[in-house]
Amino acid sequence: MRQAQKLEAIGQLAAGIAHEINTPIQYVGDNTRFLQESWPAFHTLFSLTREMQQEATPGPISPQTLQRLDALAQETDFEYLQTEIPSALEQSLEGIQRVTKIVRAMKEFSHPGSEEKKLIDVNQAIETTITVARNVWKYVADMETHFDPDLPRVLCHAGEFNQVILNLLVNAAQAMEQAVGDGSQGKGKIVVSTVRAGEWAEISIADTGAGIPEAARSRIFEPFFTTKPVGKGTGQGLALAHTAIVRRHGGKIWFDSELGKGTTFYIRIPFGEPAEA
Repeated sequence: MRQAQKLEAIGQLAAGIAHEINTPIQYVGDNTRFLQESWPAFHTLFSLTREMQQEATPGPISPQTLQRLDALAQETDFEYLQTEIPSALEQSLEGIQRVTKIVRAMKEFSHPGSEEKKLIDVNQAIETTITVARNVWKYVADMETHFDPDLPRVLCHAGEFNQVILNLLVNAAQAMEQAVGDGSQGKGKIVVSTVRAGEWAEISIADTGAGIPEAARSRIFEPFFTTKPVGKGTGQGLALAHTAIVRRHGGKIWFDSELGKGTTFYIRIPFGEPAEA
């Protein structure tokens, strides 16, 4: 069940990650072509200035050289290029940084290390998963994070923790989709927070979606139970999240929900060893 649910999540993310990488790569490519097309004018300008320097040494610059310079200036909008080339370079660097961040996040998400428990930075792990899942939520919700900067590291199975956060983000995004449609008329909000609660790390993921129907709330962590339409889910995500948090980590998972207003899921995981004050 765990492997099947993981493969389902990877399938949901694959197309989105491809799109997330394709978008910045596309404008990096467009800007690179723009720079390539702009270069000949500057190459000609540099050659002309070199000729003018050579002519100016023994005497005056020839009228023919000045005419060529004037013709080049009329053919080429250098003021436009002086503005747009730095902008194109800046956009390209931003695109490369965006791709680098996505690839790094995917690597961290997919290869969290061994199956042994280890101390992890919960805030960083959640940030990584938010980045990986961006294409799932960005059309229907604005993302807001409130991370406790002093939260101690938590002893846990990193891969399972990442998977739980992913499941909850996907659920929140799908709840938002039910509430706002495709987001063209306005988005909802997903708020992810971390805080220290005694000897526990507490994570909350809140959405402003449709809420969970009252009749379904007592069964929400049952395997194969789902309120989603066919093709939207198998009913394994929350059941496996419950197993991972409660049985594998000795933690707690619960939720508050109000129809028409949204749902907040809470996770508590013990630090696993004495945490620094």
